[in-house]
Amino acid sequence: MKYDASSPEDYIRQLPEERKQAIEALRKTVLGNLPEGFQETMGYDMIGYVVPHSIYPSGYHAKPEEPLPFISLASQKNHIAFYHMGIYIFPEVLTWFKEEYPKHVQTKLDMGKSCIRFKNPAVIPYNLLAELCRKITLTDYLQKYEDGLRTLKKK
Repeated sequence: MKYDASSPEDYIRQLPEERKQAIEALRKTVLGNLPEGFQETMGYDMIGYVVPHSIYPSGYHAKPEEPLPFISLASQKNHIAFYHMGIYIFPEVLTWFKEEYPKHVQTKLDMGKSCIRFKNPAVIPYNLLAELCRKITLTDYLQKYEDGLRTLKKK
């Protein structure tokens, strides 16, 4: 679903009632566990947590005018989405997450490359997502991102 929001609070205000509490709880989880240096913003019609241009002026390689995304939260048509770019570029974090998930949630993990989908807001594993947020520092994220860009340029 697309929401025309200028702030995370505005985004949450526009959500259907059954989604507000879950997105607010996810936001609180991320903000309470996000490593130093990342910044909350709005981007791609979602609540985002990014590496600001003040830290990484190059921005996102595909759209340099945009800050480098790290985590995003969205209320989609059939699910709540938790996007985590670290899961996409750190295979060891992905492996850890897939091993830990069944210890926290009885339902099958539903995810894409960086998107974890929750069809039932009642089963969102906030403690696990909090730990996931803490797994990757801004320095480690930027290093891995830069390594990936160098690899792309060589091809």
